[in-house]
Amino acid sequence: MTPLRTALYQGPAGVPASTADSLASLAAAARRAAAAGARLLLTNELYLTGYALGPAVRDLAEPADGPGARAVARIAAEHGLAIGYGYPERDGDDGAGGTVFNSLQLIGPDGTSLANYRKTHLFGEYETTYFTPGSEPVVQAELDGVRLGLLICYDIEFPEPVRAHALAGTELLLAPTALMRPYEIVPQTIVPARAWESQLYLAYANRCGTEGDFSFAGLSCLAAPDGTVRARAGAGEDLIVADVDPALLKASRAENTYLDDRRPELYGSLI
Repeated sequence: MTPLRTALYQGPAGVPASTADSLASLAAAARRAAAAGARLLLTNELYLTGYALGPAVRDLAEPADGPGARAVARIAAEHGLAIGYGYPERDGDDGAGGTVFNSLQLIGPDGTSLANYRKTHLFGEYETTYFTPGSEPVVQAELDGVRLGLLICYDIEFPEPVRAHALAGTELLLAPTALMRPYEIVPQTIVPARAWESQLYLAYANRCGTEGDFSFAGLSCLAAPDGTVRARAGAGEDLIVADVDPALLKASRAENTYLDDRRPELYGSLI
């Protein structure tokens, strides 16, 4: 099977609430990713609007099929690659803007929506104040014969969601993030460990720079199931590209049999 060339855009924090600027940067990143042969481009958490929004998040949130999604769909179709992007999702309207989720949507190369995931593990006072946690732990899609899974940031710091994806057949796990300093241990240590222990590829796309009170760590990476990091960004704006190779994944799972050697009858106390 042909490897899936994957690009991760580590965009600057920029100006919160500037969706137009985010879309312009996305179009430029998509052009560069397509020129590098990528079939998939992943951006960071809450990419569309910025992260440090405070109460304005309710005004900026939009439905999964809203204007932001339509703009991303046009960019994806123009460049012939799938795009995963973070955004604040509004579901329904109860007179106060409806329920707001911290979401990741995957748009296919033809501009159609392939999957939408709502972050299940919210981090810190900001997220727990303004967002509702999602309730669907495993959301997947197919792209070029590769099974993709969707999580967001803090989700992957728990081994259980990543393992649930591995058991459901996820081969490449997409994880946009807004990881802040001083938690560089996550991309440096935890992300490669998750890829190794659950035997999958893990794409971790972070923000960079400063936004409001948040200073983002950068260090986006694509980790492989053999424990190696196939591409790594620095602290600034960057676009990194690497291949997700199904043949390597198959060989790694045959050699490192964590998934086959589990004894779930012993793990009842975990739930």
